[in-house]
Amino acid sequence: MSLKEFIFSKVFIKNLSIAVALLVGIILVLLIWLNIYTKHGQARPVPNFYGLSLKETARLAKKSRLKYEIVDSVYTTAVAAGCVAEQNPPAGFKVKSRRRIMLTINAFHPEMIRVPNLVGLPYKQAVLTIQTAGFEVGERKYIPDLSVDFVIKQLYKGKELTDKDSIQKGSAIDLVLGKGLSNQRTPVPNLLGLKLDAAKNAILFSSLNLGAFIYDKSVTSGKDTLNAFVVKQNPEYKDNATLQLGSGIYLWFSVDSAKLPVDSTRIVRPDSLVIEEKKKEESGLM
Repeated sequence: MSLKEFIFSKVFIKNLSIAVALLVGIILVLLIWLNIYTKHGQARPVPNFYGLSLKETARLAKKSRLKYEIVDSVYTTAVAAGCVAEQNPPAGFKVKSRRRIMLTINAFHPEMIRVPNLVGLPYKQAVLTIQTAGFEVGERKYIPDLSVDFVIKQLYKGKELTDKDSIQKGSAIDLVLGKGLSNQRTPVPNLLGLKLDAAKNAILFSSLNLGAFIYDKSVTSGKDTLNAFVVKQNPEYKDNATLQLGSGIYLWFSVDSAKLPVDSTRIVRPDSLVIEEKKKEESGLM
C-alpha cells in the first residue's frame, strides 16, 4: 500500500480523528482545571482586620475564606495589645480566596527607650530632642533661675529622670525650665484657624502649656476631629498681650468657619480646610 493510499485509508482517518478528539478533550480539561484552580473572576475585597484581636481575626479570615500570617509586631497606643495594627494587602483590596494576608500586631509589652539628657539645653532644642527620640513634650514648669528657657530638670510622672533611665516610647516628658530672676513673659500666640497639631506646636514654641480643648457639636466623626480648627482661644490673642512662661491656653475647635471671628487674621476655606493668612485690607494696600 502506498503512502497516499494509507493517508486516505479509513483506518488512518479513524485513528487521526480519535487522536484529535483526545487532544481537544485534554486541552478542555486543562482549561477547566486552571479556571477552577486559579479561581478566575472570583476576586473579593479584603476585610478590615485593623483593631481586631487574634481570635476575631481568625474568625473573620475563616468567614472570608482567607489565610493570614503574623509577620511583625510594633508598639502603638492606637489599638489594644495583641490586636492588629497593620495589614497587607489593605482593606478593600481585591484578592482571590485562600490568599494569605500579612498582619502586624500591637506588641503585648511596650517598647522601652533610653531617655536623652536634656538638662542644660535651651527649650526649643529640648523639644526637638524629645520628639526625635520618640517621646512627647509634657507639662512645662518655670522656676526662678539665672537661666531663661533652659532645662533645669526633666520629669516623668513627677520623678526626675537621668540619661540612664528608660521609659515607654511615646511617653510625655515634663520639663522644669528657668524663667530668669524676674517674671519673664511671652506673647500670646494667635491660634485661630489652626488645627490641633499646629496649635500644639505654636503653644510649645511660645513656652506655654495647652490646657483643656473642646470640640463643638459640628464635630461628629473622626474625620471632623482631624479637620477641626481653633475658633476661640482663652486668653485671646491681642497686640502686645503676654502671659507668664508656662501659663495654659484653652482652645475651642469646630469645622464651621462661620464661627471664626470676623477680624481673624486667618481664614479657613471650607472646601479644603486650608489655613492661609488673611489678605490685608484694600485700604491699606491702595
